[in-house]
Amino acid sequence: MELKAVLTIAGSDSIGGAGIQADIKTMLANGVYAMSAVTALTAQNTQGVAAIMDASPEFLAAEIDAVFDDIRPAAVKIGMVSAAALIKVIAGRLRAHKAENIVVDPVMVATSGARLLDEDASDSLTAELFPFAALITPNLPELELLTGDSITSREERIDAARKLAAKWGCAVLSKGGHTEKSADDILVTDGETTVFPGTRIDTKNTHGTGCTLSSAIAANLAKGASLTAAIRQAKDYVAGALAADLKMGKGHGPLHHGFDLKSRFLAPFSPMEGK
Repeated sequence: MELKAVLTIAGSDSIGGAGIQADIKTMLANGVYAMSAVTALTAQNTQGVAAIMDASPEFLAAEIDAVFDDIRPAAVKIGMVSAAALIKVIAGRLRAHKAENIVVDPVMVATSGARLLDEDASDSLTAELFPFAALITPNLPELELLTGDSITSREERIDAARKLAAKWGCAVLSKGGHTEKSADDILVTDGETTVFPGTRIDTKNTHGTGCTLSSAIAANLAKGASLTAAIRQAKDYVAGALAADLKMGKGHGPLHHGFDLKSRFLAPFSPMEGK
């Protein structure tokens, strides 16, 4: 049996709802083999982020090289990277290995509102990673930070996404989860605009939604999907994981990444079977 492999380069989430933990769960659920290079350890839960400890640039480079030297990924997802030095390492190693199908989730703010990206790293993120990404996936607050625009309408979202796409030469998926009326996502690429309709799901358990979406897109690209098909199926997967409304934690709980998994190993034990 063979599986396409996907590398996630992101931070660890001790509660398991976002970061590399969410990425690995998502990739498994979407039919690919997941690998990881950890950019940072975070002490966080559904209520907030308590502490962040970055990996050293040297160790991060060694992680990425170890993966490419053995199992070449068919796609790469990049999530939380909180320091400019780490961003430069990622760009350098991916360039050296001629990585493909790179999806960048410009993680700047956690669902809880905590800032996850050093302000000094913002310029490095855009200059080093955006130019050779296949896709970037900013949410509304991130789109505003990246463009300096105040965005209050769909037309302004499209204009801001076009601005980023023209400047950095990559496709831009403007995520609609932070908008008030709908959960429509908007893709801008090569002068074309595609809207992916979405229905807002009434749940507070949205921890790791952006990580999950970008990982699912990367998984689909690795399997050979077109960009629009990869996004459409990823969006369907995220909607199902949200609708499952997993009850975990006291704050913004995680999605149910395994909502559609079907296996005889998932069945609970009866009290007698466990003895």
